[in-house]
Amino acid sequence: MLIAQQLRVKGRHDDLVPPMSLQAASGSLLLVAGDLQPQRTALALALSARMKVSAGTVSLGQSSKIGDLRNSSALIDSPGVNEPEQHLSVKDLVTEDLALIPRRYRGIRHASDWLKINAFEDIAKVWVDQVPTARRLELLCTLALANPEVDLLVVDSPDRHSADPQDWLPQLVARAADPGRPLCIVATVSGIPADWHRAQAHIENPIDLRAATTQAPEEPEPAETPEAEESQDQS
Repeated sequence: MLIAQQLRVKGRHDDLVPPMSLQAASGSLLLVAGDLQPQRTALALALSARMKVSAGTVSLGQSSKIGDLRNSSALIDSPGVNEPEQHLSVKDLVTEDLALIPRRYRGIRHASDWLKINAFEDIAKVWVDQVPTARRLELLCTLALANPEVDLLVVDSPDRHSADPQDWLPQLVARAADPGRPLCIVATVSGIPADWHRAQAHIENPIDLRAATTQAPEEPEPAETPEAEESQDQS
């Protein structure tokens, strides 16, 4: 189980992620909504141990060591961080990602073999940015899971590629609940789909928090005029 307790990520002016706590169980999908892309990415980086939290703790299973969390997690398609470059073909992307897998787990060394075995051979020469949303997510998750140490997938804003949740939600649910390899999956999204009634959390908007905690100063009582003072003396 992934557990974050009072996780906080500071920004330049306001918190990117104000203090929040969440839990995500193995075999399930947790959706975390955030209004702003930098918020969603900061949380994704923190949960996958790609960014040190400013406060709070993140643990996976029995360990809260950042190294253990990093080794057991995969960050998927994070904008400006590890999203595939547009000039890459699918085969080039696979070649790069397979090279990042720990050497002891590189059972399939050649991209062409991996593409064939995992049924992506038909899109091998397609530019990554031309791959349909659902197939893109399937490809990136399958690549991440080529490392058998990975138990946690953190998917950053899959809804930015499609307004239709059916392009990404069903396959994340299915992957998490795969009886052969149950996973803990967290997806940061801009909004929770209307028909999603399972595990969910929300990142507070720091601007809204600041407005809620800032009280308008009380208006001072008007000063008495000389005429009012003279009237009081006469009475």
